[in-house]
Amino acid sequence: MKKTEEKALVGVREIARKANVSIATVDRVLHNRTGVSAKTKEKIDAIIEELNYKPNILARRLASKQILRFAVLIPSVSKETDYWNAPLSGVLQAESEISSYGIQVETFLFDQNDKKSFVKQSEAVLRGNFNGVLLAPMFIEESSKFVDECALLNIQCVFINSDIPDKNSLCYIGPSLYHSGYLTAHISGYLLKENDKVLIVNISKEIDNHHHLLRKEEGFRKYFEDNHKVNEILKVDIRDTAYDSVKKSLSAALKDNTINLIFVTNSRVSSVAHYLEEEGIEDVKLIGFDFLTENIAYLKKQTIDFLICQKPIEQGYRGIMALYTHFVHASPIDKVYHMPIDIITKENHQFYRN
Repeated sequence: MKKTEEKALVGVREIARKANVSIATVDRVLHNRTGVSAKTKEKIDAIIEELNYKPNILARRLASKQILRFAVLIPSVSKETDYWNAPLSGVLQAESEISSYGIQVETFLFDQNDKKSFVKQSEAVLRGNFNGVLLAPMFIEESSKFVDECALLNIQCVFINSDIPDKNSLCYIGPSLYHSGYLTAHISGYLLKENDKVLIVNISKEIDNHHHLLRKEEGFRKYFEDNHKVNEILKVDIRDTAYDSVKKSLSAALKDNTINLIFVTNSRVSSVAHYLEEEGIEDVKLIGFDFLTENIAYLKKQTIDFLICQKPIEQGYRGIMALYTHFVHASPIDKVYHMPIDIITKENHQFYRN
């Protein structure tokens, strides 16, 4: 017998001796099985706490020979943004820590500009016999349908980056989207004069389906309303994410309006920064999201004034660990874990870690 197994058995034997029950009864309590009276279970639990007994998880998992399978359903890296490299990095970190416990993690990547790509990959997950899935809900209708189908198959879902509030999940790990927008508006208030104009820029092929962008915008506008700000807020939705399309839309918006601040609701803020530099526009403040290489380059040059960041690496890591905690430890999971909303500037970016 291996030493780890011997150590675990000695602990179980001591609990059984003190409780005056069989080892099998202690085992039932440890694994939350039926067949033990409430009084006996209470007695065994008290002894476990007294001895500060910690089950050997690795030995238990190896003994069970059960493989747990987790799917990861997130967007792939696109030409316009490499944001999703960060959550994937967190996933891989978590996988490296738990793979020895008989856990397999498989990644399914979809094009965030293509609903059909999401549907195809979600169907592959449903066919894959998974215990849990880490999901970034990009398309609200399709994501909701997928979550419903997971529930029918008893597949636990963890959401990252954005939530589906009316859908039951194991948990949500990510930013409060509404408050992200609200905070951005608060920062903007320090940069604007009374009659200055603001331009909100949404850059996404599926804006109507990307609810996370709309909730940021909702929070942004609510701050101005709550604080009786009279600044005019304009908006442009850019549904072709290629730079030429971004340039054309911004040129049209700035031609007819004197814009003093631009708020980009996602990580594609670098496309707007590129445009401002190319056109020699220096008197417009620019705020956007995410700690990406191309965004930091413009932040250093102060073309971008502020970046709002929400630790995407940690989101991916915590998402997988939530599934691990639920299935392996059978421990309760907080339904919502909001990531901190960090404000990154030219002066502090070198100290920030995603």
